[in-house]
Amino acid sequence: MHISEGVLSAPVLITGAALSCAGLAVGLRKMDYDSLPQVAVLSSVFFVASLIHVPIGPSAAHLVLNGLCGLLLGWPAFPAILVGLTLQAVLFQFGGLTALGVNTFNMAFPAVLLGVACRRFVMGSKPVVRGCAEFATGAGAILMSGLLVAVSLVATGESFWAAARLIVLAHVPVMIIEGIITIFIVEFVRRVRPEMLGIRP
Repeated sequence: MHISEGVLSAPVLITGAALSCAGLAVGLRKMDYDSLPQVAVLSSVFFVASLIHVPIGPSAAHLVLNGLCGLLLGWPAFPAILVGLTLQAVLFQFGGLTALGVNTFNMAFPAVLLGVACRRFVMGSKPVVRGCAEFATGAGAILMSGLLVAVSLVATGESFWAAARLIVLAHVPVMIIEGIITIFIVEFVRRVRPEMLGIRP
C-alpha cells in the first residue's frame, strides 16, 4: 500500500502533504493525555502489521489494519498512522519521506471515515450487526486506501493505469483477511476493554 519514493509528481505530493497536515491537526486536537497509550499501541500494531509485504510495481500488498485504528481511535488515527509510516520509511525504506504525506492520507482518511461511520453499529448489542460493521470497517478501509493509491498514481500520469488497476485487484484478498481479523480483534477488545469502544464495562 506504500507508494515508493520518486514515483509521484510534485502536485500530488503537495496535495497529499496538505491533506495529511489537516487530518493530523484535527487528530492531535482530539487526542488527550489519557488516550496516548492507546494511540501508541495501535501505532505499533499498524507498524508491525505492515512489515511483511509483497512488492507490486510502485506499491506493495500487506496487512494494514488501518480500519481497526480508525475504529478504536477516530481522528487520532492520523498521528498514529503517521508515526508508523515514518518509522517504516526511515528504518526499512518502505514508501519514502517525500511520499509520507500521500501515504498517510491514503491510509488514515479511509480509517477515520469508516471508523466514525461504523462505530455506533459496533457498539450495538446485536452480534450480526456488529460483525457486519466490523468487517465493513476492516475491509472497506483497505478498499478505499487501494482506490486512493490508484488515484494518486493515475493523477501522476496515465502510464500508471495498469499498476493502479493491479494494486486494487491485489488487495481484494487483503480486504477479506483484514475484515475477518478486525472482527476477532474488536470482539476481543469488547470483552476485555469495552471502554476502548466507548462501552461502559
